[in-house]
Amino acid sequence: MSDQSRNTYRGDTSRSPRDLSGERSAGMNQVQDRSGYRSGGAAPGSRFYTYRMDEDRESGRQGRTPHGNYPQDLDELYSRPEQIKRIEDGRASTAYVPKKKNIFRKLLMWIFQIVLVIMFAYVLVYFFGQTRTNVGQSMDTTLSGGDEVLINILAYQMKSPDRGDVIAFKPGGSSSGRTSIKRVIGLPGETIQIIDGQIYIDGKVYLEQANYPAITNPGMASEPITLKSKEYFVLGDNRNNSEDSRFAEIGNVTTDMIEGRVWYVLNPSSHRGRLN
Repeated sequence: MSDQSRNTYRGDTSRSPRDLSGERSAGMNQVQDRSGYRSGGAAPGSRFYTYRMDEDRESGRQGRTPHGNYPQDLDELYSRPEQIKRIEDGRASTAYVPKKKNIFRKLLMWIFQIVLVIMFAYVLVYFFGQTRTNVGQSMDTTLSGGDEVLINILAYQMKSPDRGDVIAFKPGGSSSGRTSIKRVIGLPGETIQIIDGQIYIDGKVYLEQANYPAITNPGMASEPITLKSKEYFVLGDNRNNSEDSRFAEIGNVTTDMIEGRVWYVLNPSSHRGRLN
């Protein structure tokens, strides 16, 4: 090694520490590993790179590490948290350790997702997907006998039935009886009467949007019927072939009898779709 180089390592009193520091920094910026990647000029003592100024008397080269294999830059290191930095004898090296797989945690997440999907499906089916079958011809031409429909149970948990809604209910409130499907005409507190085939609500003619046939048999509604709280007056769309609130067998429908609002025709496919 030359005297100048030896003075550089052992300390040359004729040169300032700032000059010596500059030379060392320049040497460190030129460090390359075997794969040809540059170190990017990382400072000594940084988080990822540690350099040693080897006093390699045979080669006379500064800052050369015999085995480095450094990544290209710091960003690459930050993007790979599994890379562990090791310092051996003052020389920098890297080792890759596979991530530990927490099988138990993954199993719990898998079970949680399955339970969540099942619960979501149950809620959809229970509140929106329960089926009922229309019996008879009382709802022609809206529904035919044997049509399978979906009911919305949640609809009347949030609000009361509206006029014109098609509802499914249990006549007499019997849970074991067959479901009847009819259209809501009168609301709680209103007075219903049928005169000359027309429906009167609170003394005014009720003009329906659909072209239903004139009623030939008013039944009990030939006299005014005043609905109590939570009572509804219902009729079938086939007005002259329907057992509904005009007759004692059905009467006024109370809230606790109502199962839900009919909202979709499921079968047959010939007129499948939403129900108006």
